[in-house]
Amino acid sequence: MNMLKTAMLIGGLTALFMGIGYLVGGIGGMAIAFAVAAAMNLFAYWNADKMVLRMHHAHEVDARSAPEYYGIVERLARNAGLPMPKVYVIDNPQPNAFATGRNPQNAAVAATTGLLATLNADEVAGVMAHELAHVQNRDTLIMTITATLAGAISMLGNFAFFFGGNRDNNNPFGFVGVLLAIIVAPFAAMLVQMAISRTREYSADRRGAEICGQPLALASALAKIAGGAHRVVNVDAERNPATAHMFIINPLNGQRMDGLFSTHPATENRIAALQTMAGEPGFGAGGGGFVAGPRPGSFSDAGAVRGAGFGGIAHGPWNGSGRTGAPRGGSGASSARPPSIGKPRSGPRGPWG
Repeated sequence: MNMLKTAMLIGGLTALFMGIGYLVGGIGGMAIAFAVAAAMNLFAYWNADKMVLRMHHAHEVDARSAPEYYGIVERLARNAGLPMPKVYVIDNPQPNAFATGRNPQNAAVAATTGLLATLNADEVAGVMAHELAHVQNRDTLIMTITATLAGAISMLGNFAFFFGGNRDNNNPFGFVGVLLAIIVAPFAAMLVQMAISRTREYSADRRGAEICGQPLALASALAKIAGGAHRVVNVDAERNPATAHMFIINPLNGQRMDGLFSTHPATENRIAALQTMAGEPGFGAGGGGFVAGPRPGSFSDAGAVRGAGFGGIAHGPWNGSGRTGAPRGGSGASSARPPSIGKPRSGPRGPWG
């Protein structure tokens, strides 16, 4: 299903790109647009993940430089049966996170310093589990190609503004075609957002809750991130709006509803779905753990979490104890709090502060 969705998305974006090229330059313009789109698709497949990380000034961390954060991702990847992705930190005060990469073998996850400072350890685990769910579902391929081609479509609209008025451009629609291209281009990003199903976020929420075993922790994280995203401007995201759909919560101002042009479902709806999930038999009271049967590396495996909890990763930059205390930076999704990760251990806190 994901491969079919990817093919449909790429085909739709390519057709839109060619259509604008036809309006700008007729048959010749369409041919050029097709060639450029084909090159962009190939380039995006191999390089878009690196481009997106560079756009947001992400830097890679490891078990030495960020032991708690890296350890959480490592534990979650093992629980999900995924290869260990590259782990990045983005120096940005807005709490947010995204995943990128063309497949699980070449995936990367990134969290902002704002997210690591705002959320507690359980909530960080929920967020990163959500991002790993995108990796597992291969949604990251769709997101990276979309981000690259959306920018290309908008750029073609700019070309129409500067070069579309040439009388020798073989445009059968003349100036009207050029004007249509200029008008269509600013809405290209919204068309791309429409092409990406919002159910992808619901699926990633559910699978992420299964991976980390705590749907209420993810619900609480979504509430805090949404509040922070509306209070703190993400300058890099505002400069690169075509990447907005990659984040767990829309980093741009003004998109809060399940509207026609929304990139994300309403946060309230996502929280409600997770709260419902927490009450399902497989999660026990309060959504404290995924207990549908022990698996190697599962959080419900007592042997794996003996004493320290979360595979020995007990605390992080979120607070001093790793406990799920009173939320900071926003209200939680429910009065029922997820269980704590465990007792703290000594060691460096990581590069984020």
